[in-house]
Amino acid sequence: MGTLAKWGLALILLLPGCSGGGGATSTALSAPELTALPDALLQAPEPADSPPSRPYVLGFSQLGSESAWREANTASIVEAAREAGITLRMSNAEQSQKKQFDAIRDFIRSDVDIIAIAPVVQTGWEPILQEVKQAGIPVIILDRSVNVQDSSLYITFIGSDFYDEGAKAAKYVLDKMRHVPGTIRIAELQGTVGSTPSIDRGRGFRETIKDHPGYVITQSQSANFTQAEGKAVMREFLSVAKEKWPQVLYAHNDDMAIGALEAIEEAGLKPGADIVIVSVDGTRRAFEQMITGRINAVVECNPLLGPLLMQATKEIMAGRTLPKRMVPPEDIFTEELAAAEVKHRQY
Repeated sequence: MGTLAKWGLALILLLPGCSGGGGATSTALSAPELTALPDALLQAPEPADSPPSRPYVLGFSQLGSESAWREANTASIVEAAREAGITLRMSNAEQSQKKQFDAIRDFIRSDVDIIAIAPVVQTGWEPILQEVKQAGIPVIILDRSVNVQDSSLYITFIGSDFYDEGAKAAKYVLDKMRHVPGTIRIAELQGTVGSTPSIDRGRGFRETIKDHPGYVITQSQSANFTQAEGKAVMREFLSVAKEKWPQVLYAHNDDMAIGALEAIEEAGLKPGADIVIVSVDGTRRAFEQMITGRINAVVECNPLLGPLLMQATKEIMAGRTLPKRMVPPEDIFTEELAAAEVKHRQY
């Protein structure tokens, strides 16, 4: 069985998936879904390799702890490392690329077996990754991508399709507002400037609405993926004349959207009714807000990447070839589905 085929199956079975259209989340495939897979994915797995003489050591540079999503991502990695018997050395960069560079150099000096990086921003990675390559340590990029000319500087990138998340949010807005006459004013709460999710979620949204001239992003500003800044920036958005207030809020993550709810209510408006709100992540807190009607839709971004990261670590250490890009299955959920789906939220 080829390595790529095995990874297709691993991606489906290891991560919580979402059925198309219905929005139901499950942790395993049903029998009909399994029989629909290509035969290559249904073959029995190869026997496991002999365990290493010592636990593999994984150095992981986490970019921060700025949101509920990030906390769930970190918890998933810690738990998966424990279950896999992999020694995890993790460093929290607190949103600083320099701290990430320092941590990576510490990993090199301590002779870890493999390094995983969740980068704060896309750019500026080539020199430090060259240092890692010269040390002979393989690299996995996790969650956010890096912009490098030499793709051999890392083995694989495991993470969501942020462009598609932005496109899903835009398609929801187009459908939700299709009967509203006149120009649709949209406010956008961006994530950290220069980060992959902020860039791609914004681009996916814009390119999806560009052929619909009645839909206009009238206000856009970074709130750094945090609840506090989401509230502060939303206050600024609502400080303009009432006739310029947005009819739609697109938030690049749930924390910013939840912060914005407070500012909207302070202005005497009803979130979810006076302003349609769509955000990205799919946290339990956002689902609870959808149940009350204060958020209208949430695009899922799966943080539970720990099992796939640990399996990738083992595959790389065994000398196997991995796909350059691995994307977990994700969906979009609306307020009509929230009550039924909230119990499936693992974060």
